[in-house]
Amino acid sequence: MTATSLKAGRFALRRVAQGKCLLLNSIKGRKKSSASSSANSSATVEDGKTIPTPNSVAPFPLWQRLGPVSTAFGAYARSQRNRPYWTQFGTSLVIYFCGDLAAQSLGDEDYNPWRTMRNVIIGGTCSIPAYKWFIYLGESFNYTSKILSLGTKVVVNQIVFTPLFNSYFFGMQSMLSGDGPMQAWERIKQTVPISFINSCKLWPAITAFSFTYILPQYRALFAGDDHPFTF
Repeated sequence: MTATSLKAGRFALRRVAQGKCLLLNSIKGRKKSSASSSANSSATVEDGKTIPTPNSVAPFPLWQRLGPVSTAFGAYARSQRNRPYWTQFGTSLVIYFCGDLAAQSLGDEDYNPWRTMRNVIIGGTCSIPAYKWFIYLGESFNYTSKILSLGTKVVVNQIVFTPLFNSYFFGMQSMLSGDGPMQAWERIKQTVPISFINSCKLWPAITAFSFTYILPQYRALFAGDDHPFTF
């Protein structure tokens, strides 16, 4: 009976020892898993990368989800980056061509192709200077106050660019129509002051919008090339 009791005691001790080993192994496994998870998490934070999930992936902007329209805009943006001057020049030709067609269609007179040609020449000639001007203006007059910077750009553009551009536009219109220098000068004196006053009603707001929301490389096309159609 004593031998049986000893065997039973030994068996019970072995079961207790086995249970302790299983418990220790389970605890060690949890610690290793926790340490591995913590290491992966810290590595992710250090690398500045996170695993994307459906809720964390931002959707594409609307203009990138318009099919053929998005493709056309993407091709134009690539052309603007690779060949900015040629892109500005070609776009100005199209803008002035279409603008004059629209202006003549609103009148009662017959279509005059020579007038369209004059506008295309004027637009193509001023495209690069206008582009350089708006790039320069965007890089200048940048203060700590965004409102002060924007207001200064609007005022400088209105005082410097607008009268010079209007003088060029009306002077070239006169010269290409066959007038001499004196006649062109008289036309400038008659039209530029009035056009400058009229532009003050609209263009400061358009210039402010341009420097707030339009990318620098597109500002000349958005603002500068539309001046002759708002006189």
